[in-house]
Amino acid sequence: MASETARVAARPAAPAPAAAEPVRSRSPARLAWERFRRDRTAVASLWVLLAIMAFAALAPLWAHLTGHPCDATFPGTGLDEGGRPLGPGTRFPLGADQLGRDVLVRAAYGARVSLTAGIGAAVLASAAGTVAGTLAGFAGGAVDALLARLMDMILALPYLLVAIMLASTFRVSSAGASLAMTVLVIAFFSFAAYGRTIRGQVLSLKESQFIEAARALGASNARIMAGEILPNLTAQITVLTSLLVPSSIVSEATLSFLGVGVRPPMPSWGSMLGEGGDAFRTAWWLLAVPGVLLLATTLAFNLLGDGVRNALDPRGERAAAGR
Repeated sequence: MASETARVAARPAAPAPAAAEPVRSRSPARLAWERFRRDRTAVASLWVLLAIMAFAALAPLWAHLTGHPCDATFPGTGLDEGGRPLGPGTRFPLGADQLGRDVLVRAAYGARVSLTAGIGAAVLASAAGTVAGTLAGFAGGAVDALLARLMDMILALPYLLVAIMLASTFRVSSAGASLAMTVLVIAFFSFAAYGRTIRGQVLSLKESQFIEAARALGASNARIMAGEILPNLTAQITVLTSLLVPSSIVSEATLSFLGVGVRPPMPSWGSMLGEGGDAFRTAWWLLAVPGVLLLATTLAFNLLGDGVRNALDPRGERAAAGR
């Protein structure tokens, strides 16, 4: 017994357990960012959009490097002896159009117009749709009926025909004013569907327990909408706005293609497609350059919107299917 006690006493003392590292809390924004970074498709789409935005921002640089201003024509160097536009080469990197204008420079300035129209119309539509949807869903009664019927009426209108009619009726002379008019027309026809979606979310949120708790504490309706409803709509607003941008870009391109959008001499991808349609067989680059840019931009925005939706709502059906 004494020998066993001696052996136990001779054993080295066990090391003291290391202090546990403190658990670091992560905010919902950080968790969403980490989920977004793991989505390779969304990250690649973001890089594509950044490249297109840089291409648009550097439009004056392309004009300076090539020596071809946006609206300048170069029939002597941009057209061959038969009057046909020259293809891509050292003088015109992406070719020339029927008037001898540089397609690279016009595509860069057209990117500015398309991105401005798409993002501007999406922001205006999201703001109007959020206000209308929140008021309709929270107020209820006559306010809800009036706003809901107004949005239903707008959704029932044939968008393209009415947009052409409005753009033709209120046609302005300057290119800048025509861009603003195009943005307003696109935003007007986009906010209704946006507002219906927000209204449905608000109808679900206002029955939640935290809304009842806020009412019990004496919070006013304005305080509840601003402090409780809208913060819980941040994810939906972000996703809907990101998905609305590509449709607005396509709408602007459609109106410009039909000749009722942005007025010349301001270039637009849609107007470039319309101008190059007749010369496609002899000058394929007139359709290929704006068409590829338009396709890449809209596809990247759609994929980015899917990535943002999966990052903000990891329990959604699309995110679960992706995993």
